[in-house]
Amino acid sequence: MRYKIERKQPNSKMCLVCGLKNDLGLKGGFYELDNKELLAVFTPLVQHQSYPGRLHGGIASAILDETIGRVIMIDNDTEIWGVTVELSVRFKKPISLTQELRVFARIVSENKRFFDGEGELLLEDGSVAAQGKGRYLKQSLKQIAEFDPVQQEWRVAPTPEDPEFVDI
Repeated sequence: MRYKIERKQPNSKMCLVCGLKNDLGLKGGFYELDNKELLAVFTPLVQHQSYPGRLHGGIASAILDETIGRVIMIDNDTEIWGVTVELSVRFKKPISLTQELRVFARIVSENKRFFDGEGELLLEDGSVAAQGKGRYLKQSLKQIAEFDPVQQEWRVAPTPEDPEFVDI
């Protein structure tokens, strides 16, 4: 299926997953789809390996966690963020360091305080390499941390590689 990219979400300066100035970070790009799922795109570095040529499971878990936790930001003008309460990851295939990877995530249930989400990390051939499920507490950024959007360079950073559509 083909989905339209509705909006790109912001990146920060130093976050391990989305930080654009973190030399060892994933520099993930996050895209809101017209089906209300979130797409993350990233290419791992050799520094993200566990076994030679393989992505570390903790890094795979981090990108799944970040992507699932960010789904709450779709159509969210109140600055509610997802704080991880619980995360489980199931690994299905080895994840190579030499390819662009994609994560798709969605909310499966929510109430006033929490939401449950799930996501899949896909290899270039479209096969599922890892699956994540989590529960997240809805909180405003002021409740989570001292965060200065200017200092943290929290902004949308368009690139020529930003897709208009994605095929799943």
